[in-house]
Amino acid sequence: MHNTATFHQRITFAGSLIAIGIVFGDIGTSPLYTLNAVFHNRIITESIALGSLSCIFWTLFFQTTLKYVIITLQADNNGEGGILSLYALIRRYWGKWLIFPAMAGGAFLMADGIITPPISVASAIEGVQNVIPGFNTVPVIIGILIGLFIFQQFGTDKIGKVFGPAMVVWFGFIAVIGAISLSENFAVLKALNPYYAYKMLVLEPKGFWLLGSIFLCTTGAEALYSDMGHCGRNNIRISWVFIKIALILCYAGQTAWLMGHVGETIGNVSPFYHIVPQEIFWLSLIIATAATIIASQALISGCFTLINEAIRLGLWPRHKVLFPGNIKGQLYIPAINWLLMMGCVFMVLHFKESTKMEAAFGLSVTLTMIMSTLLIYYYLRAKRVPIVWVILITSLFVCIEFSFLIANLQKIGEGGWITLVIGFTLFIIMYIWWKGQNTKSALMEFTDIANYLPSLQQLSTDTSIPKYATNIVFLTYSKSLHKLEKNLINSIFNYGTPKRADNYWFVHVNVLDEPYGVNYEIDTIVKDDIYFINFDLGFREEPRLDLFFREVVKEMIKNKEVNLQESNEFKYKHSSSIGDFKFVVRDSFLSYDNNMPFWKNFIMKSYYNLKYLAVKEEINFGLDQSNLIIEKYPLVVTLHKGSKLKRKSSTKHPANI
Repeated sequence: MHNTATFHQRITFAGSLIAIGIVFGDIGTSPLYTLNAVFHNRIITESIALGSLSCIFWTLFFQTTLKYVIITLQADNNGEGGILSLYALIRRYWGKWLIFPAMAGGAFLMADGIITPPISVASAIEGVQNVIPGFNTVPVIIGILIGLFIFQQFGTDKIGKVFGPAMVVWFGFIAVIGAISLSENFAVLKALNPYYAYKMLVLEPKGFWLLGSIFLCTTGAEALYSDMGHCGRNNIRISWVFIKIALILCYAGQTAWLMGHVGETIGNVSPFYHIVPQEIFWLSLIIATAATIIASQALISGCFTLINEAIRLGLWPRHKVLFPGNIKGQLYIPAINWLLMMGCVFMVLHFKESTKMEAAFGLSVTLTMIMSTLLIYYYLRAKRVPIVWVILITSLFVCIEFSFLIANLQKIGEGGWITLVIGFTLFIIMYIWWKGQNTKSALMEFTDIANYLPSLQQLSTDTSIPKYATNIVFLTYSKSLHKLEKNLINSIFNYGTPKRADNYWFVHVNVLDEPYGVNYEIDTIVKDDIYFINFDLGFREEPRLDLFFREVVKEMIKNKEVNLQESNEFKYKHSSSIGDFKFVVRDSFLSYDNNMPFWKNFIMKSYYNLKYLAVKEEINFGLDQSNLIIEKYPLVVTLHKGSKLKRKSSTKHPANI
């Protein structure tokens, strides 16, 4: 724990470089499209140009710097960030009802992740139209996105090393071209005065609604928090100084260009490309495209992390999680990868242009930010920050974020409904899975194992019953060696022939709120007969229960805590095997004896349908198929109470039949 904390507090050049390459990709490419969204189909005016720069500056200050870089980064769950990690950090203090804003925030962040890669790549590639008017960018955008998603399965370990230097080039580039353009009109820096923001939002007709486009400048702030585990919060904070200066210079440079073209329109090309010297246009296009690909990569990795955390917290059906690279935190989830790819390709085919994608961009992440503000309120309360400061801080963020939300609502009819539908769908999936899991857990009956110890010991030595296995390993939901599931006991004694074994092992896997760590403890209930093993796994650890169990038993044999060599079967073994063993995995199915109310029936049937899309328990726990037994048992939520059965009396005498 201490080493992890030290790592995430330490400031290093390498850590800062990684932060620039991974953490700031999304927010760092926003100059490509933010002011383009503000002035799309709009005449350039001095009031809106200066007001936009003022709003962007103060949005980056309040939302990005104050909320995320200064406050939210303090809420690290053993070094990990993200809205689900934040929930895992505070649920012990405030109860499980906070699961709802956590689920909503995670769902809408995932939905925004489907639109971010298309708009980022499209905004860069469309710069070609500056020199080749009418160029069809759609095939190029789709080709880049498909290539990016295909590459995920090979891991980003090696190419990831160039992300930092590449993004340093990007931020240095936008800072330089911004400064060059700004040098022609330093007067635009007066827009840093918040009066110009007030003037645009309040005095300019329909100026308030421009906040929906202004918000695009900070959409990467939530991803910034989610990627904290890659490089540490202090490295992010130090890097942000350089990033923010580069962003402000670029936005100020674009504003200077806008001030020189008052009364005109920006045309089909973003103001960003208007401030790029024509001599280096193609170079700028290459740099911008590389930056948007890196930004998309970071967001895809963030989605993998988000889903993996949701799986560990019981909020999402289990999927196969792979670790393709040499970096421990690098994940690859095939099902999510291809789902994201199809979503991104659909967005490109549907909208075709980045200016139209902007309508769907930002709305869902606004909801994520509101949910994170709610969780931050309870985090600050848990940290015993004076209530006056907590209310003042969170009220400020709520006012800002609800203003952005109201302004973004106008995007619903222009395409924003797509990300809302996706977000709500993901939330419903999370809710159904969480509710189904809780309902099933609530119906699980536990019984005292002490009541069955004599029977287990007698069964173990009863040679008249065929031996099922030398060692039977049952996975149990029980965290205590004193209680076991009733259906597990039934599996031993009542399902067919009693399961006789030399040793009975009851194994529980506990997923921790911390991201990493594999620990275990053993309780010997009856020596050389009955054992209970509890594994504590970090929520980002890959479970390899078959391997873990073998290692534990070998250690027990070495320490003479169990003597498997006395088994008759063991003398025929020609290796250092721990003997014959079988894992028994029990899985429920929805019984036909149920008579549930409509809503509960919908939830439970949907839950079991989702299970078909999830990875099987044996795969999830890393169990070898050759040692595996899967048993099904019926789940009765609400017992059907129909008409009472009545036996009809026979009209014929048995002798006449």
